[in-house]
Order: sequence, then structure tokens, then C-alpha cells
Amino acid sequence: MPQNTGNIGRTCAILGARLHLIHPLGFIITDARLRRAGMDYWYSLDVVHHRDWESFKLSDKAPKLDRIWLFTTKASSCYWDAQFQYGDALMFGAEDCGVPECVHKDIWEHRVKIPQFVPGLRSLNLATSAGIGAYEAMRQIKGKLGGMALGSQVL
Repeated sequence: MPQNTGNIGRTCAILGARLHLIHPLGFIITDARLRRAGMDYWYSLDVVHHRDWESFKLSDKAPKLDRIWLFTTKASSCYWDAQFQYGDALMFGAEDCGVPECVHKDIWEHRVKIPQFVPGLRSLNLATSAGIGAYEAMRQIKGKLGGMALGSQVL
């Protein structure tokens, strides 16, 4: 959804984190709903577009696959147990279907989930999940770096 992408972009801008968008997105990036949700933060966002998953993996701007944390309901480990480091990336899939199977095959080492305390509900909103993960990663990383200002490669 464009609104989720706008909200996630806004969070990335505030944190100084790069946003990687892997196409196809399911909407046009110039969508007014995306711009409205991202507000003026979108213009100061470090955003990189990738044609597809294979292009992402080959990009010199993308993190190494072994430093990507995949947030998925299919994980057995909780994100609270993750040990995030400077330069790590957080990956989230579409709300309705997650990430494609090829991504699960490539990112198998660092898969985590956000716990759900009421069974039978599908999942949290994508932008909410991204915010939870990003701020936990930032909390851990900032503590390790002694409160230094972090650049655009943080998450």
C-alpha cells in the first residue's frame, strides 16, 4: 500500500536510514497517498529502487544477504532475541502475502517475528511492524556506538 510505504519512508528519514524498494510494488511511486503519508520527509529520504530481487542482490547499495533481518510470521525466533549491528538491514514483505519464497531461500539465517499475544489474528500493519523493528535495531545499535550520530547505512 502506498500509505504504508510513505509511513515507512518517513520513519527511515527520521532515523537516517536508507529505504530500499524492490519492485514490483503494486502501486505507482508517484501515488498521492504515498506523498501524503510521507509528507515533506520523502524529499530528504535516501531511497534506492531495485527492479526486482535479483537486481537488489547484485546492487552495490544493498547490504550483504547475511546482514538482512527478515521480519516474517514464518519465523520461530523473536526480534527481541536479534543482535542488530551497524550496517544491518531490516526487510518486510507485503502485508497480504509476505515476501516471495526466493527471498526466504536467500535469507534463512536471520528470520525473526514480532510476537502476537492473541492467537488467530493475521499480523500487525506493515508500517507499524517496520517502526517496531527499526526502533529496536536503533536502540541496540546506538547503545553499542555510545550514542554517536548514525548515517544513512544504519538499517
